[in-house]
Order: sequence, then C-alpha cells, then structure tokens
Amino acid sequence: MLDKMVLGRYVPLDSFVHHLDPRMKLIFVFLMTIVIFLANNILTYLLLIAVILMALSASRLKLSFLIGGLKPILLLLVFTFFMHILWTKGGGTLFRLGFLTVDRNGVEQGIFITLRFLLIIILTTIMTLSTSPISLTDAIETLFRPLKKMKVPVHELALMMSIALRFIPTLMDETQKIMRAQVSRGSDMTAGNPVKRLKAIVPLLVPLFVSAFKRAEDLAVAMEVRGYRGDVNRTKYRRLDWRLADTLTLLTLIPITLLILYFRN
Repeated sequence: MLDKMVLGRYVPLDSFVHHLDPRMKLIFVFLMTIVIFLANNILTYLLLIAVILMALSASRLKLSFLIGGLKPILLLLVFTFFMHILWTKGGGTLFRLGFLTVDRNGVEQGIFITLRFLLIIILTTIMTLSTSPISLTDAIETLFRPLKKMKVPVHELALMMSIALRFIPTLMDETQKIMRAQVSRGSDMTAGNPVKRLKAIVPLLVPLFVSAFKRAEDLAVAMEVRGYRGDVNRTKYRRLDWRLADTLTLLTLIPITLLILYFRN
C-alpha cells in the first residue's frame, strides 16, 4: 500500500493541467478550498464533485490510480465520519445501540465533513501530481516575495516545503523496504492484539528515523559543498509564464462560487 501512495509524487504527463502556471494552481487550490467549505447540502457537494472530476480529466490522471494512492488516509476519513456520528446530535434519532444514539444530523454532518476533507485532499493531490517540486518551490517563492520586505526568509521556507514534499514518497519507499526486510526475518506486523502490533512497529520506526536523518544530513552536506547560500545573488533557470489559459482557468472560480452560493440557499 505504501509504495502506491501518491502524496508528494509527480507524474509527468502531457495534459492541460500540467502546462498551467504553478502559481495559478496554488491560487486556485487555495480559493477552491474556501469554496468547498461553503458547501452545505447535496446539490453543492454534487457540483463540487463534478468540478473535481473535470479537473481530474483535464490532468489525464486516472481516478483509480488517485484513489488507490489515498488508501493510507482512509483511516483518518473513517475516524472523522464516526466521530460526527457519535457526537453530533439533533434532527431525530435514527437508532440506538446500547448507550449510543445515532441522530440524523450526525450522519449528515459525518458524510458532508468527510466528503469535504476528501475533496480537498484530492484537489491538492491533483496539484502535486501535475506539478514538479521545483515548479512548486518557484511558485511559492514568487507568491510570497512581498514578505521579504518583512525579513521573512521566503526562499528558504519554499525550499524546505519542497524538500519535505519530495521526501514523502522517498520515506514511503524506504518504509516498504524495511517492512519487507523485517518480514524476511520472521517478523509479523499484522498478527496478534493491538499491543503486539504496536510493539512490532518499533523495529520499523528506528531504522526509518535513522535513514531519514542520514538522508537529510547527506542533502545538507551536498548543498553546502556546492556553495548554496539561499537567495543571495541567485538567478532563475526556469521562468514562470502566466498565460491566457491560466487567467481563464482562474476565472472559472467565479461561476463555481456563484452556483455554490445559490444552491446553498
């Protein structure tokens, strides 16, 4: 499962979304996240699902590939759903199970909030799958450039975010290798009660953290010996090009927002 995780990966394809300016993608995802939080009924969520599917189609990414890579976060979504079922009351009781009661509002809010998180995760994942880490770094640095006047190290922060994003699939691959090595030595991480399973994870975490720190140290040394000095007297090899397609794509948020506001009322 971990080797299929898509978070932090980049899939080079020849699609409309891949050719969009990374700055536009960041702005679109940020504003679209706000629009997603405006949804409050079935019609608004159906509209948002249609928008996400159109974005997925424009990126030429397969839905099965995307959903399969998001399986590691399924537990978080299920936890969110059941927490709303158990703690959100009102709208009439649907059924009782011992001392637990499930109300209509709890089921509706659980579905809507879980779907909201899922849409945001899918939208963000489409952006990372269609944008290289270097392009994301340049986009973040460009968008937050005004903060340099306030002595904020924008370049360093953008680089840190890019490296962290890039390290996710690397650490997942490393975890998979360590798990296979532990299984080959007779370790079974899926058998026994929860306490035994937690104890079985310890031999996995120790080499994983050692490997992560070793990779971070090697990267720091490599940057240092190459004379890396942050944003001091650095030039750009890649130029970001904002085109008409980027403007038109960003303007599609206006009718989407108006439709969401109309249907929510």
